[in-house]
Amino acid sequence: MRHDVEMTEADSAWMVDTLLTLLQTPSPTGRTDAVMQMIGDIFAGLGLSFSLTRRGALIVELPGESKTVDRAVVVHSDTTGCMVRGLKDNGRLEVIPVGTFSARFAAGARVRILTEDADKFITGTILPLKASGHAFGDAVDTQPTDWGHVEVRVDRKVSSREDLAELGVQIGDYAPLMANPVLTEDGFVVSRHLDDKAGVAAVLTLVKNLTDNAVSLPHRTAVMVTIAEEVGYGASTGLPNDIAEMIAVDNAVCAPGQHSAENTVTVPMSDLHGPYDYHLTRKLCRLAASCDIPFTRDIFRYYRSDAAAAIEAGANTRAALVGFGLDGSHGWERTHLDSLKATYALLHAWIRSPLTFAQWDANPSGEGDLRDFPSSQQPAPREKWVPSSRSDDD
Repeated sequence: MRHDVEMTEADSAWMVDTLLTLLQTPSPTGRTDAVMQMIGDIFAGLGLSFSLTRRGALIVELPGESKTVDRAVVVHSDTTGCMVRGLKDNGRLEVIPVGTFSARFAAGARVRILTEDADKFITGTILPLKASGHAFGDAVDTQPTDWGHVEVRVDRKVSSREDLAELGVQIGDYAPLMANPVLTEDGFVVSRHLDDKAGVAAVLTLVKNLTDNAVSLPHRTAVMVTIAEEVGYGASTGLPNDIAEMIAVDNAVCAPGQHSAENTVTVPMSDLHGPYDYHLTRKLCRLAASCDIPFTRDIFRYYRSDAAAAIEAGANTRAALVGFGLDGSHGWERTHLDSLKATYALLHAWIRSPLTFAQWDANPSGEGDLRDFPSSQQPAPREKWVPSSRSDDD
């Protein structure tokens, strides 16, 4: 890996400490205030001012040589979780998912039930309705695994709906899953909610490095931390106007049939919502190759990112995704520090480079010679198409 984009040992240690703190701060979509206050404190500690959207997303601008904000890095702090749907007669809780994940991966999870008393939370465990083989025999293996067949066993002396109400539990209370992060000797990070707190940690480390070293960027860059990516809103509001390039930072799916790996950074070519920008994705691949950053290309069939939300909301920008390899997404997740370092390195190389098409993208007025438009670089057909003289009746 090229020295000028490689993460230092000090930055690596800071990134790990930050990641572990992020993971242990619950932030299901809709209840992200605590983690956003933490992230804001980090930016303030770096001497950076920031703004907040009405709903709570955070934007900090990194200075650059351009007069306008030409670039954006977007990452999300919210995670999947659970919400109380009902207080049950047996003193347990019915829950629904916040975001998309399977009850199969929730069963066995420890949760914190966040009541409306800010100083109080109650712990519990998500269990199948038939949780004991001694009581139900083989039925524990054959019961359905959907959300209607799990419940939260509350760690208090409660045995009725009234007991739960007296405890202060209400419908609509959040029950985020505890992350329980583990850092292994081989450099793996095993935890819930690495999506996308590992991405947040990598981006914060990038900002810290650029700020500590007073790196001069060619373009003013907005760093945006969103709070509702897991339910599809993501970067739909809050971005500065007329961004030329946007990189979303999120997980890259490691699974059979995928090409992403836990020790590389991934540049996805397309996902559920269609292709990412042709030119920007290829530029990222060229940067990775020229800087000796281990990378892969991949396509995700069941995946949506902050970039999709921004484009759907009308953002007139090139958009791409950079992902750290993640196994077991939205379950017991695992990544490797090598992947986070590669993600950091690629972002470092990109943010210090000129715009993909500086002259066109900085001022896409629509005026001028069409031959200046970037897509003219695509190969032209070798032969001209000549209309057939045959009629449909021939």
